[in-house]
Amino acid sequence: MPIVKSNLRGALMALIAFAIYSTHDVFVKFLGGQYSAFQIVFFSVLFSFPLVAIMLIGDRNDGNLRPKHPWWSLTRTISTMITAVSAFYAFSVLPLAQTYAILFAAPLLITLLAIPILGEKVGVRRGLAIIVGLAGVMIVLRPTGAELGLGHLAALAAAVCSSLSSVIVRKIGQDERSVVLLLFPMIANFIVMGAAMPFFYKPMPIEHLGMIVIIAAFGFVASLFIISAYRSAEAVIVAPMQYSQMIWAAIYGFLIFNETPDRLTLVGAGVIMASGFYIVMRESRGKVSKNSPVLESRSRPETGMLPRISLLLRRENGGK
Repeated sequence: MPIVKSNLRGALMALIAFAIYSTHDVFVKFLGGQYSAFQIVFFSVLFSFPLVAIMLIGDRNDGNLRPKHPWWSLTRTISTMITAVSAFYAFSVLPLAQTYAILFAAPLLITLLAIPILGEKVGVRRGLAIIVGLAGVMIVLRPTGAELGLGHLAALAAAVCSSLSSVIVRKIGQDERSVVLLLFPMIANFIVMGAAMPFFYKPMPIEHLGMIVIIAAFGFVASLFIISAYRSAEAVIVAPMQYSQMIWAAIYGFLIFNETPDRLTLVGAGVIMASGFYIVMRESRGKVSKNSPVLESRSRPETGMLPRISLLLRRENGGK
């Protein structure tokens, strides 16, 4: 009985977190219609630094910030920067439901990338789930139609790069200090996006700067709810809750942006979500997956701003 209650609490915490994330994305989409993704990412990182500093104040582990796996760390940092810009751009130009549908391919891509990077063994069933899920992505993208554009490619790039970042964390996370994995992508985002400001900057009124503060704050608060969810419930319960964002996409899209998901987007999203859910369930069986790459990748797929949830959980548990 306590386990059931704990799982229920974790599921509720996750649902709240993803509702907050979806509201966060509404502000991203609104600002993306007026400003470059580079500018939004730059100021989002700038306002996120104090929040992350609070997280790191309690780090009593000795050591320096020199990565033990510099090339993997560099690859992950670059992939995180691409994730942030690509996801923000996709939200600004695509309907919310379509963006989410493509980003939901992340569990499939994580499973696929875990084969060469982690040496993960993928059997026939999970292999078929990947194929079916990628077919769902093709339904959403409609590569033979005239609607395929840069926004679709950006969403796909965000899904791929976020998945790559997740798998790299699984590969080097036990060796690297959490503070290294936490800070490097944020610092790189700040420096690179700051260097791009002379080319993309547009003056922002105070209310729009306030919206970016809300983006940073909502991302931080949602992270806290996700951490609470994973402390309370099994990962197999929490992970599928990300798909609730499709409901919020339909609500916010209709009420705020006059968007209605078309039939192909809904069909493709359904196929992708079913495949992702199947992979999560298969990984929850200990003998099926050696690394559990999807269940251990606890941030939402498109997160490119704040530190990954798995790193925050590990740091709080005393890991370096």
